[in-house]
Amino acid sequence: MVSLLRYFSLTFATTWICWFAAGLLWRAGGSSGSSLSALGGAVFLLGVFMPGIVAVTETGRIEGSPGVRSLLGRILQARVPLRFYVVAAFYFAAIKLAVALLYRVITGTWPPFSGVPWYVMAGGLLVSIWSQAGEEVGWRGYALPRMSDHFGLAGASVLLGIIWAMWHLPQFFLFPQADTFGQSFPTWLLQVTAISVALAWLYWRTGGSLLLVMLMHAGVNNTNLVSSAVAGATNPLALSTSLVAWLTVGVLWIVAGFLLVAMRGASLRMLTPRLELTANERVSS
Repeated sequence: MVSLLRYFSLTFATTWICWFAAGLLWRAGGSSGSSLSALGGAVFLLGVFMPGIVAVTETGRIEGSPGVRSLLGRILQARVPLRFYVVAAFYFAAIKLAVALLYRVITGTWPPFSGVPWYVMAGGLLVSIWSQAGEEVGWRGYALPRMSDHFGLAGASVLLGIIWAMWHLPQFFLFPQADTFGQSFPTWLLQVTAISVALAWLYWRTGGSLLLVMLMHAGVNNTNLVSSAVAGATNPLALSTSLVAWLTVGVLWIVAGFLLVAMRGASLRMLTPRLELTANERVSS
């Protein structure tokens, strides 16, 4: 537990320091084309990668180079059944399509769909997969297996989702550039926690493949077919007034409920220097 507290403390501290510094640079730089603004963007991105950077550092401190190789090797763990690639790539798009259908049934009209062409979304998903390592090496690669030893996989997936959402908190208050700025954090926290459950289930069922959770994370970021955002929102602590947002919460948690039942009693066993699953938790080919 001490290693987890140390990990989260270091991750939050280093990330938020980077983000606060980025905010100062952006304000000082003014124009988006200035050198200070460009430096702010680089510092902000460094903060985004801190969960993974801290995870690698802590793994090296605790387990040495074999542990680091094992952790990073899961990024290339691609030999999993095809159905998991389909789930990872289309999970969030399916959620949003279900939300759109429910919205239609309730209101009699369709919600506004994203104007981004499907091929642009697909391209963004594929291009951004590798950038998700900055978070997933830390959240699912380092933290989740250790948390599952204490709380079980189901409990750990929920708790990690809350922590993961809290890590994003400055983006709701400090950065007008962020699409979450001014939006409802409580509603977003509910969504992210349910997504964390799905990511944990996928990590478990693929035998610890970071590649697959990176793919699902990229899908969440790039296939938002129906936006939950409220135009002109200014109070991140308020509950959302968006029906799409609440329908998204509902559908995400219906799915998460089934996955939590499936993960009941499961855990990820962290054995130095590699991840093992108990015999009844191994992924069947």
